[in-house]
Amino acid sequence: MYYTFIVSEKQRGLLIRDGRFIRMLEPGRQRIFDPLGRYDFELFDATGIFASPWAELIAKRHPEIAADYFVTVRVEEGKVAVVRMDGRASAIVRPGETVHVWSVLKTVEVEMFDVIAQPRLTREQLVAFEKATTVLPSTLSNIAVVSVGEAEETLVFFDGELIETVGPGRYGYWQIGRKVTSRTVDMRPLPVEVTAQEILTRDKVSLRVTLTAFVKVIDVRRAALSTPDFQAHVYKLVQFAVREAIGGRTLDEVLNDRVSVDRQIVDHVRAAIGDIGVAVPELGIKDVILPGDMRELINRVVEAEKTAEANLIRRREETAATRSLLNTAKLMEGNPVLLRLKELESLERVTEKIGRIDVHASSGEGLNAILDRLVTLRERD
Repeated sequence: MYYTFIVSEKQRGLLIRDGRFIRMLEPGRQRIFDPLGRYDFELFDATGIFASPWAELIAKRHPEIAADYFVTVRVEEGKVAVVRMDGRASAIVRPGETVHVWSVLKTVEVEMFDVIAQPRLTREQLVAFEKATTVLPSTLSNIAVVSVGEAEETLVFFDGELIETVGPGRYGYWQIGRKVTSRTVDMRPLPVEVTAQEILTRDKVSLRVTLTAFVKVIDVRRAALSTPDFQAHVYKLVQFAVREAIGGRTLDEVLNDRVSVDRQIVDHVRAAIGDIGVAVPELGIKDVILPGDMRELINRVVEAEKTAEANLIRRREETAATRSLLNTAKLMEGNPVLLRLKELESLERVTEKIGRIDVHASSGEGLNAILDRLVTLRERD
């Protein structure tokens, strides 16, 4: 005969009789007299979205009751609604959608945005929406977040159309009725390594050359839109330039005049690169790799050249020493004192290896005779 049930503080109930809404059930113990089984009830969590077909019916048939319990959010085309509960973004409602939000336990505020006139969110809005507790549908499907790092610039596209270019930071865009994409470009000089490739010189010697080029973006829009990949474009241009520079020179010219080769490659690349928004500030040959037999041949040639240079230097030194000795002899020939000094120098060198000399006065020759006999450069008159 009686139905008794409890509605908690966080709940609200609907009393239904014969399939028709009668009234809202407040928190507390509820007792309904129903001898014929005509009544029914439903309980709902009253802290968020009132997700029930009864919500739309009550809003239309009983607007006075709806105004006391929940807020109805209807969004027109081209707009989006953000529902805030107690000051926090809790739900995002897309165009054409209707959402009913319980307002009995929380303060509900609704903010409308024109996603066509103002497609980009402010920093405060982006932070608030990312912390939303409940999103209908998910935030990621409604907001596109673009993060740009240091020394970078990003191009933002709506359905493939370039809208704007942004610098370092985080940006949010309404992705409702459009697809938001982005392309990030590093504005610092980027190294492009041109790997070894086989090139035939003018004298039919096969070389493998590796180069390093630095590419710097000077106009981000042109760099991103002129070519599918500006780094690959520069890579191909460097390949063509190095083939032209190496192919028109002999092996000796390539090895002996690297500066000229580098200059020709740089000039060719800068002339062919055109106006695509990038520049090549530096470019140069890093390695020149020869075949094994050619390296051995060049090593033998270099060894022979160095040996010949060493022999030439040795002969020059020998000639200079002989000439100096001849000049000394001419000086001593006309100068007895100088000759005697030379004899004494020679005697000094000889006596360095003599441990002991005994001189006997009884011989009648004396010390001078011994000195004369030890070292004599020429016979005395």
